[in-house]
Amino acid sequence: MGQDQTKQQIEKGLQLYQSNQTEKALQVWMKVLEKSSDLVGRFRVLGCLVTAHSEMGRFKEMLKFAVVQIDTARELEDANFLLESYLNLARSNEKLCEFHKTISYCKTCLGLPGTRAGAQLGGQVSLSMGNAYLGLSLFQKALESFEKALRYAHNNDDAMLECRVCCSLGSFYAQVKDYEKALFFPCKAAELVNDYGKGWSLKYRAMSQYHMAVAYRLLGHLGSAMECCEESMKIALQHGDRPLQALCLLCFADIHRSRGDLETAFPRYDSAMSIMTEIGNRLGQVQVLLGVAKCWVARKALDKALDAIDRAQDLAEEVGNKLGQLKLHCLSESIYRSKGLQRELRAHLVRFHECVEETQLYCGLCGESIGEKNSRLQALPCSHIFHLRCLQNNGTRSCPNCRRSSMKPGFV
Repeated sequence: MGQDQTKQQIEKGLQLYQSNQTEKALQVWMKVLEKSSDLVGRFRVLGCLVTAHSEMGRFKEMLKFAVVQIDTARELEDANFLLESYLNLARSNEKLCEFHKTISYCKTCLGLPGTRAGAQLGGQVSLSMGNAYLGLSLFQKALESFEKALRYAHNNDDAMLECRVCCSLGSFYAQVKDYEKALFFPCKAAELVNDYGKGWSLKYRAMSQYHMAVAYRLLGHLGSAMECCEESMKIALQHGDRPLQALCLLCFADIHRSRGDLETAFPRYDSAMSIMTEIGNRLGQVQVLLGVAKCWVARKALDKALDAIDRAQDLAEEVGNKLGQLKLHCLSESIYRSKGLQRELRAHLVRFHECVEETQLYCGLCGESIGEKNSRLQALPCSHIFHLRCLQNNGTRSCPNCRRSSMKPGFV
């Protein structure tokens, strides 16, 4: 298969893929991979296969094609191709919750000389790195990476990248419990879709709607949460987007739990867990099990709650997610307190405070926890976050965290 024929077949596959004929598109691309001797064409088709398997939730297949793409890039001896393939490798590991590997591959991308990293792909690398840091609950580093990605998006007029970063920032602020910002950023993403997204994939609309649903639920606006989640799920089903389907099912379950409708919540959690397990989203499984444990607590079935917590704790430790561990220790502490088991209570209380220290989830001005309840937060340019009221009351012009560690210059 020559160069021109390879291009035609790649385009044919893209047209099939965009019309939701995914399996036919995969067949066309696999045939190109088998028959084409054009290395550039093979590299491009491997990129298509990486993207398609990502959206279908076939993350192990995604990783396999990313590895083959790196070998092809090395044969081409082109640093830009190598950069793109390392980014795909980073994304594959991000999807599989291998966050340390993701960060390592992102650093490799940024260290490649003479590439487009500073222009076209630098923002995408920073976004993937930020998502990995968020997965590890390293909040300052995550925010630093997201803000860097946002600068790339603004400097290059890349509205699609800005949309994705806004969704990740929504997730960031949902986790640290600034629900106002958790809603603001996905709403901004939705605005970008409306203003610029005429030719974009519908996944951008679905993604923004899902993050809005999460924020609305946290704010207690359950009707709006359900409406946004239904819109997101509709698109996810149309496009066979299994990862987003799982997240929507989890959100539906959380909404029903918030309403006190546990009979409806449990089967939604079961469906979410089934897909999360199938695609290998271990962090998603932690979130499902945490919701299930809360349902059992509401039913006063404390032993079943502890069983769900134990399973979630193993997964959270496996992927290195400190916030998940913190929440699980907090829930365990409350259960053992109600059971009157002091030794177990103290053990979880100690681990809870260790997780708070490891995540640095406390305000450097008042010393109180961040993420314990809904609070308005403010980040300084160093990406350390504080209660907004504390910054306003103290009138500080430099970061107390940086000043104490003497690691960074103060904010002036």
